[in-house]
Amino acid sequence: MAERDPEGQISVEQRDKILLIGIDRPEKRNGLTPQMVGQLRDAYTRLDEEEDLHVGVLFGHGDHFTAGLDLPKWSDGMKGSGGGKRGPSKVDPTGLSGRSCRKPIVCAVRGITFTAGIEYMLGADIVVAADDCRFSQLEPKRGIMATGGATIRFVERGGWGNAMYHLLVVDEFDSAEALRCGLVQEIVPAGQELERALELARRIAQLAPLAIQATKASSLLYSLQGQEAAVAEFRETQRRLANSEDAAEGVASFVERRDPIFKGR
Repeated sequence: MAERDPEGQISVEQRDKILLIGIDRPEKRNGLTPQMVGQLRDAYTRLDEEEDLHVGVLFGHGDHFTAGLDLPKWSDGMKGSGGGKRGPSKVDPTGLSGRSCRKPIVCAVRGITFTAGIEYMLGADIVVAADDCRFSQLEPKRGIMATGGATIRFVERGGWGNAMYHLLVVDEFDSAEALRCGLVQEIVPAGQELERALELARRIAQLAPLAIQATKASSLLYSLQGQEAAVAEFRETQRRLANSEDAAEGVASFVERRDPIFKGR
């Protein structure tokens, strides 16, 4: 049996049109090292660029999603002015850089889901949580703040009061509270979260990929630039989609009363 890399790794597996991306360092509660985050960016970039991939599923190996950053391995980089910068060349899994993944991402979380784990979860589009989840955005306990999107997305999804309660009190909360705040969309029994995430991913993968990507892009544009910017893109986007082969297939399948077969063009 090969010795495991102490710096951890990100597993990548393609299943038809779905790319499974696994945080793989269970012996350290999937604590994230710089090597792992680099591999995570590579996996998201592959998902974004390869046209035969339509949906991503992010999960953690073992009993926990991730305890967050393995802080001693990051502290020196955080002290420098260049530490933590996100370049445009690869997709940022948090979605904070200029380049986000065009494809939908379903995230399955279980057990300990701390700090960066919450931020990667919130960087996904749909979250399925096991009923044994423990969430905490505990950076202030370490003298730092969350810079992977929690201060933004927690407010967007949960509202100011809920966000400030959990970000400032720095408590630990469960899956039911995460659902109440809109951080997760479903709760399932522990051990079933990955299969449920895959089920949702398979449903998305059956739909017209250009339309799915356009839908995500429109929602993201609204989130970043507001209603006027999003509405301004409607007509041209719809014209482009309506002239695609997939739109013709959608009409044909409706007339012929059969399931459509989309090709992404």
